[in-house]
Amino acid sequence: MRFKVVLNTLGIILKYLGVLMLIPALVGYYYSRQDPAQFPSVMIFIYSFLITTSVGLVLQYTNRSSGEFRNRESFGIVAFAWLLAAMFGALPFLMSGVHPVDALFESMSGITATGATIMTDIESHSKALLFWRCFIQWLGGMGIIMLFLAILPKLGVAGRQLFRAEAPGPTEDKLKPRLKETAKILWMVYVVLSAIQFIALLAAGMGVYDGLTHTFTTIACGGFSPHADSIAAFNSPLIEGIIVFFMFVAGANFALHYRLIYVDHRSLLKDSEFKFYSFIVVSAAAVLTLTLWMTGTFEEIGISFRYAIFHVLSILTGTGYSTYDYNTWPDSSRMVLFMLMFIGGSAGSAAGGIKVVRLLLMLKYGYRELFRLLQPKLVRPIRLGNRVVHEDVMNSIFSFIILYILVFMTSTFLLSLMGIEVVSAASASIATLGNIGPGFDLVGPSSSFSAIPVLGKLVLIANMWIGRLEIFTVLVLLIPGFWRE
Repeated sequence: MRFKVVLNTLGIILKYLGVLMLIPALVGYYYSRQDPAQFPSVMIFIYSFLITTSVGLVLQYTNRSSGEFRNRESFGIVAFAWLLAAMFGALPFLMSGVHPVDALFESMSGITATGATIMTDIESHSKALLFWRCFIQWLGGMGIIMLFLAILPKLGVAGRQLFRAEAPGPTEDKLKPRLKETAKILWMVYVVLSAIQFIALLAAGMGVYDGLTHTFTTIACGGFSPHADSIAAFNSPLIEGIIVFFMFVAGANFALHYRLIYVDHRSLLKDSEFKFYSFIVVSAAAVLTLTLWMTGTFEEIGISFRYAIFHVLSILTGTGYSTYDYNTWPDSSRMVLFMLMFIGGSAGSAAGGIKVVRLLLMLKYGYRELFRLLQPKLVRPIRLGNRVVHEDVMNSIFSFIILYILVFMTSTFLLSLMGIEVVSAASASIATLGNIGPGFDLVGPSSSFSAIPVLGKLVLIANMWIGRLEIFTVLVLLIPGFWRE
């Protein structure tokens, strides 16, 4: 790997990340005029801006290189861009008095749009810091590299390699021949949807600050909230309905939203993954509604559906919001949510997890193999819509799922060695690997990850990093040949 190429690009990314830290500084300044106690947060973000931008400039100008990106450089840039973004994004938390490991945990959870938190008294922190933890979720929801592909000419040269390294799904969804144009379109859709949700939340009675922060974390499928009670703090069916709708939208392929508006108004009905995604949502909501109602958790079926549809979408898309402590629900209901943690949203969305399209293709593959038992000589390709899925794509899916389960089992085992009981260990592992947020028991929706030991937090930080980049981009760094020139 050519380190100068990687360090030069990382410097450029850090430089602009530092500039973005001035936005929460302005938020802090606005609120400090009403409450002088908020003013120290302004200086925290100014110091963070100076440190991050200075390091970025040093890396950029001490590693000048005109070399082209190869696969190795692309993987290195993407993997370390996310890691450095989390490390430097942790500076405001660190300067606010948060423990270094906790600061990195909160920042990694933010930038990867996971939503797992170590904060136990959220409202005690400054408006600027709470804005920052929501804002970095919005930046990470669509993708850091995707953002800089859209705005930086240099990265556009190697767009394909970087695009594939950041979002290594089973299919590549290009909207335009040039990846730079695709990145611009996807970010345009992302911003427009964010604006629509923000307006809807204002109309529903949210204030500007709450509307903006919750828009950031809904569209990004992140789940951070400036309130300890999350969406339950508003106790509003209308606000919950708006959040439900936009969680569903954010869990679908953003390229599909663009095609729906500009290319084909029937694209949703034609897309196999979207139809399967909708089927999972409807089926899971129906099952969860019945289990909640029949077990007497809620007396009315309407109330059962209200909580069921919200938490099905919150867990499936990895948003991680809560309107009720589902730790108190019966095991049958919790099992529905636990299974959804492994699925995730659609490819090309802000959601985490294995992704619906992989599950769909695995089911198609299983059906074909069963059919082959009856007709061994039959040649029957697997199709996704009108496209034939090649066997190398299926092999990649098998590899991904094997590695995904392996990482999940390893992190669960390591947490159990630290004395964490198995349900909490397993749910914490899948909640961070799938970028979901809260889990069960010790790390449930009414708790935080603060009780996890320091070494356990480091394991979960690695989970969030690995899961957001879909396994391959990070694990390839473990191959010794990757580091050779």
